Amino acid sequence: MLLKKILLVLFAGLISVAVAQNNAGTRVAQFLKIGVGSRANGMGEAFVALSDDASGLFWNPAGISWAPHGELMFQHIQWIADMGFDYVAVIAPVAGLGTVGASISALTMADMPVRTPYQPEGTGEKFSASDMAMQVTLARNLTDRFSIGFTGKYIQQSIWHMTATGMAIDVGTLFKTQWRDMRLGMSISNYGSTMQMTGRDALVTYDPDPVGDGNNPLIPAYLAMDKWDLPLMFRVGVAMELWSQGSSKLTIALDALHPNDNYESLNMGAELNIANLVFIRGGWKTPFVETNVTSASENWETREESFTLGAGVNIPLMAATGLKFDYSFADFGRLKNAQRFTVNLYF
Repeated sequence: MLLKKILLVLFAGLISVAVAQNNAGTRVAQFLKIGVGSRANGMGEAFVALSDDASGLFWNPAGISWAPHGELMFQHIQWIADMGFDYVAVIAPVAGLGTVGASISALTMADMPVRTPYQPEGTGEKFSASDMAMQVTLARNLTDRFSIGFTGKYIQQSIWHMTATGMAIDVGTLFKTQWRDMRLGMSISNYGSTMQMTGRDALVTYDPDPVGDGNNPLIPAYLAMDKWDLPLMFRVGVAMELWSQGSSKLTIALDALHPNDNYESLNMGAELNIANLVFIRGGWKTPFVETNVTSASENWETREESFTLGAGVNIPLMAATGLKFDYSFADFGRLKNAQRFTVNLYF
């Protein structure tokens, strides 16, 4: 009965994505789409069927229930346009409950000068803009091969004296087969409220009768800001061990993405694990997405993202603790590239 309810939630989310598809540029909080984890990015972000470390809080909350230990994760991204993206997460098993996790992510940028039509060189003031999300997750194994995970998140965007807030949930499932450790994963991310900017920058003065005499031309008023939906994302993926020998193995993965503000796409990746000490990764994000226009010659458009590369090293310390250092490089075409650095402390 519980499984049926879970599948109904996932199906309802998929319908929501399908109904609102292809509205590019009409969703708020785009920072929620920035991939987390150098391991996942190095594999082309084909990670929904893996998600067995702290970065799984982003890709598929069900995956953290298969993490072999607790983990603390720190990440910094040198993002495009001189922006910085930071992510901190922790997961830990709790007896009788499952695996719990929490994370905070932040997109920041340098202060910029305030400009007006009458002072295009700047007023002498500076303004800032930033985005932030906090989330808590619970995942547990319903059987020895099937897990489910739920995430609740608080989202905030700020620019100068204006702020927008919202709430959302993520739902994910993960199923492990008995053939080559094949895993099937599915998740819906950012299913939640709309967001609307509010603050004193929307305060203006209004003259209801500019041609009349004796009226007050400085009546305080607020600009009515629109409400915007979140970038809903449906992911389904498969991962399996293509080769294994002892503690070394080669994992391949494939994800299909269905967002509500763009077109469908595929991500694929691979990870070579050498004795669980050294990791080499590569991935590919399909550079062409189908636009479904009537003209066959215009049926495809190019996106900036393409190949990714990554590497990592595992340094065991004492008992069951250790450190993992991961790095990834993602090509963004005309937008240059993005580099990710991740440190994981497992315990």
